[in-house]
Amino acid sequence: MTAAHADRAELQIDRPSVTDGAALWRIARDSKTLDLNSSYSYLLWCRDFADTSAVARDGRGEAVGFVTGYVRPDRPRTLLVWQVAVDEAYRGRGLAATLLDGLVARSSGEHRITAVETTITPGNTASERLFTSFAERHGATVEREVLFDTSLFPDGPHDPEVLYRIGPLSL
Repeated sequence: MTAAHADRAELQIDRPSVTDGAALWRIARDSKTLDLNSSYSYLLWCRDFADTSAVARDGRGEAVGFVTGYVRPDRPRTLLVWQVAVDEAYRGRGLAATLLDGLVARSSGEHRITAVETTITPGNTASERLFTSFAERHGATVEREVLFDTSLFPDGPHDPEVLYRIGPLSL
């Protein structure tokens, strides 16, 4: 077993609770790549969308990574992944992939998920690799299209958000 696998074996993956909200906010802030939402939104997310989100905890029970998502109301078999982030000390060990795989497996059982969607800002190579490799592991195709063009953002210049639609999944 490699050191990375040993470290991952010590981690616990489960649903987030409201008490994880502050840690998720800090991990997102420290990622320096995610759009940072208000701390209040992470608290609400941990309360209202815990069933479609996942958190990784270290041996002390501290959150070290997360995936947030929700089931699309107009596509009840599609899980939209909102954010994925891993604490800097735990990056490069496959934790994001483990979190994503675990969340989709759990959500598939509870919601009969057959597709995953996410948006990725062009140039976010780590996210592009994460979701492309996820599709490969699950025998799915990836469709890409611009979801929100730059002109739709009211707060000034913004990169377009590209929608990645992954499916159908073989779980």
